[in-house]
Amino acid sequence: MFWVTNVVMKFAPFGVFALIGVTVAKFGVATLIPLGNLVIAVYVTMVFFVFVILGIIAKMSGTSIFVILKVLKDELILAFTTASSESVLPRLMDKMEKFGCPKSITSFVIPTGYTFNLDGSSIYQALASLFVAQMYGIDLSITQQITLLLVLMLTSKGMAGVPGASFVVVLTTLGSMGLPVEGVAFIAGIDRILDMGRSAVNVMGNSLAAIVMSKWEGEFDQEKANHYVDSIKQSDVA
Repeated sequence: MFWVTNVVMKFAPFGVFALIGVTVAKFGVATLIPLGNLVIAVYVTMVFFVFVILGIIAKMSGTSIFVILKVLKDELILAFTTASSESVLPRLMDKMEKFGCPKSITSFVIPTGYTFNLDGSSIYQALASLFVAQMYGIDLSITQQITLLLVLMLTSKGMAGVPGASFVVVLTTLGSMGLPVEGVAFIAGIDRILDMGRSAVNVMGNSLAAIVMSKWEGEFDQEKANHYVDSIKQSDVA
């Protein structure tokens, strides 16, 4: 089974290239423009979510989103380049403990968040589903959009934090909503690019969740956090 999966993954890029090639040959290079717009829309939404939504939550909890970015810069780069939030799980838990979160909370909140707190994945899946609907000229009503949101909230739970996992969820969601599942073939070529962003946002969301829960329980060590941030600044200067 693992051997078959490995072979399929090795040949998957050729299949994606063929799908995109047929589309471009049939409809012209102009068909790539909507894909570029989708990439821009997803990343703009993710940046807005991190710096505005998560930034406000971080401010309310007594910290700064920029401090968290500085603390997790290595983990965010690793998650972004590998398109897998699972790859940084041990390091993320260690960083949060050094930042002042107790081990009892970190060891529970972060692994649980990898199942139930996938902010980046939700953003990507929602926009990808809407993109496929618009591509086929399907006008979704407000009720259908809310239903789509609720379906995504359910289908994204328990999703593996590995490359391509969001793509499978989008496929499942489109089928359950009666939307054309063949539309996912059109975004298969840019799935990796979008997957990189969603992995980094997932890491940010889970790390902030650990901080918020630690402060909520009154167990966050602010002195330890300040000392750790100072040590990072000193290492950067050196």
